[in-house]
Amino acid sequence: MASRKLEKYEMILEAALKVIAENGFHGSQISKIAKEAGVADGTIYLYFKNKEDILISLFQERLGSLVALFNESVKDTNTADEALRKVCEIHFNELEQNVNLAYVTQIELRQSSLELRVAIGLVVKPYIQLIEHILEQGVEQQLYRKDLDIKLTRLLIFGALDEVVTSWLISGRKYSLSAQVDKTVEFFLKGLK
Repeated sequence: MASRKLEKYEMILEAALKVIAENGFHGSQISKIAKEAGVADGTIYLYFKNKEDILISLFQERLGSLVALFNESVKDTNTADEALRKVCEIHFNELEQNVNLAYVTQIELRQSSLELRVAIGLVVKPYIQLIEHILEQGVEQQLYRKDLDIKLTRLLIFGALDEVVTSWLISGRKYSLSAQVDKTVEFFLKGLK
């Protein structure tokens, strides 16, 4: 995409994130997103097929960036324990710093259609694969049990991270999400060793 076109695309995604976080997916009309982005309603359709396409693109862009950040940070670690800690830190820190993204990923996704959830699932897949790789590394490094069911454990870890963020949002963000990293990692490691 040309620079100006990319800039407008990003403006629309940022506006969509804000509008969906404030109004919910079903309460967010294209016209609200366009107004927030400072563009005409029709301009949205030059970039996206419909509102569902905006949400999918939002997940692809934002979660894609998070997964890239996870992958990059894990490269600087020596052990699976360190890598798992990095993933937890980034997961909690990034969502705590971007409450709109946290709200849309944690609350709105669960209220979407099955078709939309399947599309989003494809975006989440690389994250789950990264967790799987960390677990395999931990078994190879003899840090984790040999009999570890890696396929199940990767989902349990992802699900636990997901639920900690959801509970934090539902509580009204009454505590620090990033302060939950140590206890979360400690819990994971006790189950893995």
